[in-house]
Amino acid sequence: MRMDYKTVRVAVNDGVAVFVLDNPPVNQLSEHFVLEIADAVAEAFRDGAVQAIVMTGTGKNFIAGADITQIKDVKSREGILQLLAENNRFLNSIETGPKPVIAAINGNCLGGGLELAMVCHYRVAARGVDLGQAEVQIGLIPGAGGTQRLPRLIGLPNAIEMITTGKAIKAEQAHARTLVDELAQPDQLVEAAVKAARRFMSGRLNRSNRVTRFRYDRLPSAAEKKALLDFTKLMTAAKAKGYVAPFKAIEALEKGLGYDLDADLTMEAGLFADCLLSDVAQNLIGIFLNTRSAGRLPRIENLKPAKIEKVAMLGGGVMGSGIVHLLLTGGFQTVLWDIDERAVQKGMNAVRGTFDYHLKNKKMSAAELDAMLAKQLVTTRSLEDIQGADLVIEAVLEDMLVKQDLWKKLEGICRPEATFATNTSALPITEMATVLNDPGRMIGLHFFNPAQRMQLLEIICAQKTSDQTLAASVAFARAIKKIPIVVHDGPGFYVSRQLMGLMSGSIYLMADGVDAAVIEAAMVDFGMPMGPAALSDLTGIDINYHVNKTFEQRLGERWKVHPLTEVIYRTGCYGRKTGSGYMDYSGSTLVPNPKVGDAVRNYLDAHGVKPRKASAQEIIDLMLAAGINEAALMIEEGICDRPQDMDLAMIYGTGFPPYRGGILRYADQWGVQNVYRKLAALEKEYGAHFKPAGLIQAMAGAGSTFYKG
Repeated sequence: MRMDYKTVRVAVNDGVAVFVLDNPPVNQLSEHFVLEIADAVAEAFRDGAVQAIVMTGTGKNFIAGADITQIKDVKSREGILQLLAENNRFLNSIETGPKPVIAAINGNCLGGGLELAMVCHYRVAARGVDLGQAEVQIGLIPGAGGTQRLPRLIGLPNAIEMITTGKAIKAEQAHARTLVDELAQPDQLVEAAVKAARRFMSGRLNRSNRVTRFRYDRLPSAAEKKALLDFTKLMTAAKAKGYVAPFKAIEALEKGLGYDLDADLTMEAGLFADCLLSDVAQNLIGIFLNTRSAGRLPRIENLKPAKIEKVAMLGGGVMGSGIVHLLLTGGFQTVLWDIDERAVQKGMNAVRGTFDYHLKNKKMSAAELDAMLAKQLVTTRSLEDIQGADLVIEAVLEDMLVKQDLWKKLEGICRPEATFATNTSALPITEMATVLNDPGRMIGLHFFNPAQRMQLLEIICAQKTSDQTLAASVAFARAIKKIPIVVHDGPGFYVSRQLMGLMSGSIYLMADGVDAAVIEAAMVDFGMPMGPAALSDLTGIDINYHVNKTFEQRLGERWKVHPLTEVIYRTGCYGRKTGSGYMDYSGSTLVPNPKVGDAVRNYLDAHGVKPRKASAQEIIDLMLAAGINEAALMIEEGICDRPQDMDLAMIYGTGFPPYRGGILRYADQWGVQNVYRKLAALEKEYGAHFKPAGLIQAMAGAGSTFYKG
């Protein structure tokens, strides 16, 4: 048979054709790749010298799914259905073909990769690899038989979980669920698959008994199916509000799993098309693709980043200990410095505490944790012990003079090529760097609490940050599995200012007589994890007040502290840390705090304002208009000019609902002209805080959008 394929390496030995699938970088099922696999399979079926086929992948991937870039731009329902029909013909030809096909699953087997594996007649998986139907995470459902074949192999309850959550399972669990027939060590995988092929050839395994479409033994009765799916609908409604795909997946299971698989595949394809054509899927696909390209900036694309192997962490507090956790799990040699022995010991205890979840869930044993700490972590009170570090991250007291003094000392200790990074959340990094002879080596690495769990890393370039420093920082972010969003120095950087901009409208609504609880409910219903009152109580009303004062000082009249903000601040109720804020946290039941409630009512009475009702849409429009305006102002100021990065920052850093695509994607869908009109009306009603940015006005006039194309 042919051996000259570009993406399929073929070797035939004693009747077994081994196909090595190789479509860099992750073996995605792009059009040319599928065509070559289909052609190679057809050739092998025709070739009398081939009696069985083994398929395996390369590197860390069997097949990591379909090439979403080729799917997302298909805009017509007819085009989508045609694409899926062609793919199903290819998969059906393997499933019902004349010769056994064995999947040797060497690595990630996700989405379309699992759908390909399920039409094979036997599946051998390397221990520890991931298998899953991840489509729901980008707003889709499996579109090539996944909703119909997976329940046949592992039963409906397990299939529901995998399909509606998109979470992968390990090969060992897949084997226990009979999704995988055999496990093998990675270096023995292909050998095990070839042995399975020979069992088919000798008659010990019967291909006709192993065709997935004819498996009915794991499917439930009609009554069991209805009860299970009715329960699943209730659970999904509570968890997946705003999303489309989980409900379409349930519908596919509900309408399918019959005796005519081809009819069920046609039905599944229609539901897949419903998903792909929805705004939700387009938003989630956009997030997926933008996440993949985060940090790929023209400024550094041709630079080779300096290698970072040893990292020093200054300060072992809540943030510092979380960062140390990341460094240890990332394999870095780590030095934890603090001011005295008591602080060092407290930091060590905090680092251990960050691993409690791993210990409790048996992801790591106490002995393994001790071994990791002994091998990778050194603690010290002496700055001299930091001299060999490639990267120094500082998370000490939020005081400019303290930080500058520390950096000045470190410049005389550390190697000239070492990168200096501050985790400050508020202080100007450009000013901080002025004490250095080489300010180009300083950058901001703003982690979010808890650092070991939050995916976002905001990378802040100071005025003189060098390209090499930026490149090293972006590479470091990827090494610790963070999503790097690069912005420039400015008050609040990007995320803090953007979040305050989004939530800032609430005080104007409250001063206009709208109940804080109604504002809260509207924002949670919109999809935010919490509303402005709960967020203030969590972060600290006093901290928000001081940030607002800083914004007033540095950004001018537009951010002048509202008189009602002053009134609430003067109550001394600063949120959870003081036991009460907008809510009272002292009892077993959460109730509104009467002290803040009385202060607000007294303010309204003094200003002759009557309580009034506001619709959820009025609240959302005001809050989002303020947030979009703040984003536009930051684009004007050069804080960040990449809408896709700004939206990722809000999604991963603040919990902005992913299905809405991000704050600027939302602006485009609302219409920038409508945003401008809303802001103009709000400025007239409430003043300078809502004055439309020049960019918003210009875009409205030109009919343009934040996202181009």
